[in-house]
Amino acid sequence: MDLLPPPDLDGPNWALFLDIDGTLVEHAPHPDAVVVDADLRILLAALQERFDGALALVTGRSVAAADRLFAPLELRAAGLYGLEHRLEPGGPVEPAKEPADIAALADEIEVEFAGRNVHVERKGPILAIHTRAAPDLLDRAIQLVEQALTRLPPNYRLLPGNAGVELMPLEAVKGAAIRRFMRMEDFRGRRPVFLGDDTSDETGFEAINEADGISIRVKPNGATLAGHALADVAATLEWLRRQRR
Repeated sequence: MDLLPPPDLDGPNWALFLDIDGTLVEHAPHPDAVVVDADLRILLAALQERFDGALALVTGRSVAAADRLFAPLELRAAGLYGLEHRLEPGGPVEPAKEPADIAALADEIEVEFAGRNVHVERKGPILAIHTRAAPDLLDRAIQLVEQALTRLPPNYRLLPGNAGVELMPLEAVKGAAIRRFMRMEDFRGRRPVFLGDDTSDETGFEAINEADGISIRVKPNGATLAGHALADVAATLEWLRRQRR
């Protein structure tokens, strides 16, 4: 069944949660190649004010990486799929460090893909292998991570994405991050909205649906728990612009 576009958000009593890559900005072959223009920064600042501060980024990036994109904004954020948090705008970040076993695995995979247009991103306890610039190597990347799971502690899982694969602790779940924000005073009692574009966002849609919110999949490809859809990043930004009134 085709998903309908999301409705506009009437009134102030909403809480807005936003994925970054593939939702607010287009994907790039390398995460550091993403560029955010001034208009998007202005839009996010306006939305934060429109919803009385009940806005948070929920991303696989670290909070520090998100800050580099949106500087000088320091929005509420759940980074690394909820392993890092900044609970107040401009406030301190609860960090997540890289365990020794993940560091050793990252070293091995970097050697495997050296010079092959694959970016191995080390995000504390999360290891991401980006194959957007070398799609023929995605299967090999997944194979390496699957093999690694047999020798890592049992609290890790594999998460394949649109153009890569990630290895992460079981507690790295966007839905849990959204639920944590919704227990905070500025979010409590509001109706939540979440926009995301990837398989990692499905737990976020689940949390939103449980709270009778609005779940929005950007560029839907296959089955999704989201109740609504937007065609692409451009459509997402146009929808968000309408909500800042």
